[in-house]
Amino acid sequence: MLRFAWLRDGQSLLWQFNAGGGADGLVPQSASPLPATLETPLGSVWKLFVYGYLVDRNIATPDYTCSGGDPEEVYCCMTGGHIDREHALVQSCGRFFEPARLQLDPADWRKYWTAAHAPAWLRDLHAMTPTHRVPVTDLLAALQAMPAKPREAAASTLVSVLTSGRGEGTVSLYGSLLRAKTWTMPDPARPGASIGGAAGWLADGTPVWLGGAGGSARVLAAAAPRIAPLLTQVAVPDDNACVLVDFFSRYPIRQVLGDKGPAAVPDGPLRGEFRIGFVNGNWARVESRGELRLDRDAAGAPQVVGRFGMNDYVARVVEREGDTSQPEAAKALAVAARSYVVQHGNHDHGCFRIDDSSNTQRVLPRVPTAAARRAADLTDALVLTGVPVQYHHDKAAPGQMSWLAAKASAQTGLTFDTILSRTWPQATLTSFESPLSGDCIQVAGAQQWLQRNAPLWARRMDGAPGYETPDLPAVCAVREGRPYADAQRNRVYVYRLQTEEDRIALAHEYIHLAFQHHPRGLDEEFVERTARTLIRTDNPIQ
Repeated sequence: MLRFAWLRDGQSLLWQFNAGGGADGLVPQSASPLPATLETPLGSVWKLFVYGYLVDRNIATPDYTCSGGDPEEVYCCMTGGHIDREHALVQSCGRFFEPARLQLDPADWRKYWTAAHAPAWLRDLHAMTPTHRVPVTDLLAALQAMPAKPREAAASTLVSVLTSGRGEGTVSLYGSLLRAKTWTMPDPARPGASIGGAAGWLADGTPVWLGGAGGSARVLAAAAPRIAPLLTQVAVPDDNACVLVDFFSRYPIRQVLGDKGPAAVPDGPLRGEFRIGFVNGNWARVESRGELRLDRDAAGAPQVVGRFGMNDYVARVVEREGDTSQPEAAKALAVAARSYVVQHGNHDHGCFRIDDSSNTQRVLPRVPTAAARRAADLTDALVLTGVPVQYHHDKAAPGQMSWLAAKASAQTGLTFDTILSRTWPQATLTSFESPLSGDCIQVAGAQQWLQRNAPLWARRMDGAPGYETPDLPAVCAVREGRPYADAQRNRVYVYRLQTEEDRIALAHEYIHLAFQHHPRGLDEEFVERTARTLIRTDNPIQ
């Protein structure tokens, strides 16, 4: 049984779903009042409250250094490594947030949460343990009680839980609408089994809780199609960031005409439909509800400047540069467009400022369609970091996405995050308001070495049953465990590239990608034998 609850408009409501699948399981039952008797273990959600307290009290937090020998450090870092506050929240590193390590003052903790009108259990620092059980109603009330500053900081960081944290892979299901801390605990009713879920907020600030059988990643994936109809009610606010757009920057304006003749210059906000005449004799139509302003530039010539919320801006770019016939491609373009303005826009009075131009990205001078706005809202705040982002209508290149290729990929069933990883495998998908840095730490020399050798391997493996040349993956450093391949994000993870065994390990993971659509890709003996053959001999692979 999957359970989903939220606190909205003063009401705590509960939905319950069958976990067995089937068409009926995808239709949400009508909500019922959330019973006060339904309890949940805090699990890892206690870390979220410690995080919020640290942010709001502006308490300096030293990185946690992994010494080895502690099984809990598997959630933190490799032996000798270290982890900061934001990564610790996303990766669920409990050792980082331990109150004793951070020397938190129980009296000040109580004072802080009392002032926030939090439930009584949250005022007790000693209650910050995974096994502490609370009514779900109280947990939702505690999430609502968190003050705006730490809640917004936490929400921005928690976007990465679905892209690179414990909920990795589920961003394709939720977009960025869910900003929640995952939790997994032993199931008291089934020895050896787990229960899990997540707790946090939706993009509009609604407190939510999710629970069910299995680990958090499994519960998140199983719940997504069931609660998707509920998420359509989420109205994503558009005031987190703004964009100033200098329209028609390459074409001097001669006059602006409305229904009643020429518009005065300057005339402030434009409201209604207008025709803009350019010095070169061309005309363009614009529509504005006050978001466009008629003004003069430094030389006294008339100009049109738009001021948009970030998602309104992104939706206008999606509709101007692409279309919404393939929703996953539209979401990929939305992320690319948002990444571009964040990377290339100038900062002006708290907004990003950018030209409306084919040299940057073109912006629709009227209200975008609901479908375009949905693409922007579902990817709210998501950007690619760690790489420069460019895109083109029909030309793909290293670091440049082809819009037509993105649409073709969407038609084959690829999700927006996978489409993006085809062009930018080294990028980190995260919120532009998050302090998180890139999560792909490059292995020195490995990308260049693979780029040289992959074409040679392709010739040797040509004709081998099941072989498909993959897009050149990013080569990232392993953070924990053994080397592995991540087909969804088009990455391979290895330790280093210094010895022959290191080269075999990299070839091994590359072969997993090359045979990802064939049973051979799951045959470790075949993969290892092939990797050693590629590195040590010149024989073709069959």
